[in-house]
Amino acid sequence: MSAVRHCPKRRHMSTKLSVVISVFNEADNVALLISKIHENLMDFEYEIIIVDDGSYDHTVSEIRSLNDEKVHLIELQKNYGQSSALAAGIDYATGDYVVTMDGDLQNDPADIPAMVKKAVDEDWDLVAGIRKHRKDNWLRKIPSKIANAIIRRSTGVRIADNGCALKVFKAQLAKNIGLYGELHRFISVLAAFEGGRITQMEVTHHPRIYGNSKYGFRRTFKVISDLLLMIFFRKYMQRPMHLFGSLGILAFVAGAVINLYLLALKIGGQDLWGKPLLLLGIMLLIGGIQLVTIGIMAEFLMRTYYESQQKKPYRVRNVTTFHEEK
Repeated sequence: MSAVRHCPKRRHMSTKLSVVISVFNEADNVALLISKIHENLMDFEYEIIIVDDGSYDHTVSEIRSLNDEKVHLIELQKNYGQSSALAAGIDYATGDYVVTMDGDLQNDPADIPAMVKKAVDEDWDLVAGIRKHRKDNWLRKIPSKIANAIIRRSTGVRIADNGCALKVFKAQLAKNIGLYGELHRFISVLAAFEGGRITQMEVTHHPRIYGNSKYGFRRTFKVISDLLLMIFFRKYMQRPMHLFGSLGILAFVAGAVINLYLLALKIGGQDLWGKPLLLLGIMLLIGGIQLVTIGIMAEFLMRTYYESQQKKPYRVRNVTTFHEEK
């Protein structure tokens, strides 16, 4: 019994993997990607969950033509974005560990076994990839480095490459992180906020050969906006009143002090009507009351979020499983 329990290969083979891939117009890549996954996961029990995020090329027909019994195809009603597509795949996953990766062949399935081994042997909740030799142009790499530095400093989560899609994490953690909007870039941060034990390791990164990158310069601004949301999640998610209430009280007290000062001047005989300081004092009083009110409403919303059933951020058009012809 002891020999079997400590045999690394047997331990990993008994671990079921769910490889979740979000695709959008990747018709030229999906067949080769699936082939590479089969080639590198021969020693595992696994399923491949491909979520089509509203492709308008022949991505879906290409996947269907493979008739691969390991593949589960989830077609979304429309293009919801990568976060919602990954959420759909993770919700459908049945494995002990979830592997996420891009569908453009830039992530290498050959890295998955080593990442799984590290996760299982060392009991990590999440193993994140680091694209050490990233095969992208400067328009993607420079903003990415800046964004990663800001994210590390702002959130305290010391992940070198938050943009690397190749990750391995325990299914329980994957299903609890809550992916909405464009938060797939912050999976590691969300996992840390859930109390997950996180590590990272270097992985291979290939240049894109087929298809077009979905990257645009506007993505940098989206990352900054989402980062502000992450900071709020980290500090005030369960106590929003501490943020809005503190600001509201500060504004209200400042307004009250200004108005008391102006009242003293009025008693002294000065005409203050229309003076900028009077307007500032009134605005601060009103603003303080509004911020406190927002904080109270946010508290109610937070309780509703935790206590009610969550609706899915996506709608599924069709789910297809395949059976190879014998």
